[in-house]
Amino acid sequence: MSEDITMDEPGRRLLLLGNEAIARGAIEAGVQVAATYPGTPSSEIGNTLHRVAKRAGIYFEFSTNEKVAMEVAGAAATAGVRSLTFMKHVGLNVASDPFMTVVYTGVRGGLVVVTADDPHAHSSQNEQDNRYYARLSGAPMVEPSLPQEAKDLLLYAYDISEKYEIPVLYRTTTRLNHARGDVALGPIRRERRKPKWERDISRFVVVPANARVRHAELLKKMEALQAEAERCPFNRVEVFGDGERRVGIITSGVSYNYVREALQKSTFGTCISVLKLTFTYPLPVSTIYDFMKDKDTVIVVEELEPVLETDIKALAKEMELTVPILGKRDGYFPRALEFNPDIVYSGIAAALGEEVSLERIDWKEIPLPTRPPALCPGCPHRGTYYAVKKATGGKGVFPTDIGCYTLGIQPPYQLGDLLFCMGSSTGTPGGFYRALGEDSGPIISFIGDSTFFHTGIPGLINAIHNRHRFVLVIMDNATTAMTGHQPHPGLPVDGMGEHAPVVSIEKVVKALGVGFVKVVNPLKLDETTEVIKEAIEYSKENGVAVVITRYPCALLILREYRRTGRKVPLWQVEQEKCTRCGICTKAFACPAFWVDEENYPHIDPALCAGCGACEQVCPFGAIKPVKEVEE
Repeated sequence: MSEDITMDEPGRRLLLLGNEAIARGAIEAGVQVAATYPGTPSSEIGNTLHRVAKRAGIYFEFSTNEKVAMEVAGAAATAGVRSLTFMKHVGLNVASDPFMTVVYTGVRGGLVVVTADDPHAHSSQNEQDNRYYARLSGAPMVEPSLPQEAKDLLLYAYDISEKYEIPVLYRTTTRLNHARGDVALGPIRRERRKPKWERDISRFVVVPANARVRHAELLKKMEALQAEAERCPFNRVEVFGDGERRVGIITSGVSYNYVREALQKSTFGTCISVLKLTFTYPLPVSTIYDFMKDKDTVIVVEELEPVLETDIKALAKEMELTVPILGKRDGYFPRALEFNPDIVYSGIAAALGEEVSLERIDWKEIPLPTRPPALCPGCPHRGTYYAVKKATGGKGVFPTDIGCYTLGIQPPYQLGDLLFCMGSSTGTPGGFYRALGEDSGPIISFIGDSTFFHTGIPGLINAIHNRHRFVLVIMDNATTAMTGHQPHPGLPVDGMGEHAPVVSIEKVVKALGVGFVKVVNPLKLDETTEVIKEAIEYSKENGVAVVITRYPCALLILREYRRTGRKVPLWQVEQEKCTRCGICTKAFACPAFWVDEENYPHIDPALCAGCGACEQVCPFGAIKPVKEVEE
């Protein structure tokens, strides 16, 4: 955004992403320490704080992973300052070990943990519903619905966190994180607490004897938090339509927006009351009971798992309410993927026994071209995959990891056989080696630079110690590319934008005891191919071999060209030399190529990133720099 999100002008209105609104909420709340590992859909929170942290008086860091981010923020909060950590939903899995315990120990300054769920798995490996983490840990949970509420609710979450000395889980979903809305700014809290550490071993060192006591304390807090949920000003009831039939809808988070839009289509001739829950754990029991007791039918609308529905049905049973409670378990709403207004409208109609009438275009009948994700023109990972495919003929086992390079699974490379989670590509090849032995052919595993620092190192240590044999290709493109080019420990800049020491990947790998470590420019295709072959031979007899393919992300290269005003060097196909063999378009498959009606390839100058790798793949010398052709 162009306007300064740190401005102290209460009442000023800005058009903000949900993530930007959360960052503004952190500024208004007086957060002093913030830490994250970037992951969509939460990335823009960090991108925003990275840009403004100094002006806002916040210490901000991109931690090596979410566990470390939780530990940094959690420790700061025990020292009395307001702290924030945020991550995508699967990031909380990584951070769950310290998170579960910091709920026991509690905090002295406010601690809010933002977990950004991803219904529909837009950019994730699963659709897990992190509302279960509140129930698993005992942490209170709040869920905003709109960007304005996203900002305001963060301040409320800090008040709750400090009142009960407990971290607060703050759940968002993709549609809120990436929605843009009109947000009225509030005053910025200028008070900065002086951090102070007071030793309390019985509270903060959770040996078993202390943990048992802290668990009992947590259970007392949960009773008090349940009463707090009843008073939450963000819970509210809205009424739509009129009629004799009394219908209640209970919803939360972004699902509330779908309910509102669905009821704008029709209230089905009934009086429909909507209970919007924002403090969703512990449940406000009395609020829900009072809402349901006079209803003929209650419908629960929530994305992903039937979490609220299950709890509310149990609550109704305990309180001897006989009102029908309908939702996902009854088949009225899908359990997988995200909602939209039509899905919610149809579910409500079906639950009420009404006919569904949607006056809209059936988009499924309109043929649309597919656009599978692809590596960018000039991406150095393409050179790596081309070289590996050439060295192996595509025969072997190829574990992969999370990042841009996951797109190596796409044709024509199709290199990526197993993916569990961040960093798994250093652990899974050992499993393949021990299960398949020498019969598998080469085992070549792929991981990115940021992912290597995130969780790749422990798996590599394990592989070395247990004598696993495989090739690990660390694809170093000098950034955390897929989530928006955030820095990592291999770069000379930190989350505050200041100069930072560089942690050398090759020095780390050598220090762990890897005997074969070579760094290569992946755009030098022949050299990279030969190094991959050498690594395969080494790994057969000696254990892990590491090849670091190092070249900056193409988007960084193009950005530098624009910054300096230089022209991108372009390549083109000399048609008189071209045999239409298809190697450049089908085997190398850079998106900058296109084929005319006579099957001759051309390079789109608007897409060409000037890497020059394509010149090396043509066996007939038909691809040349534009300058050479013009001369």
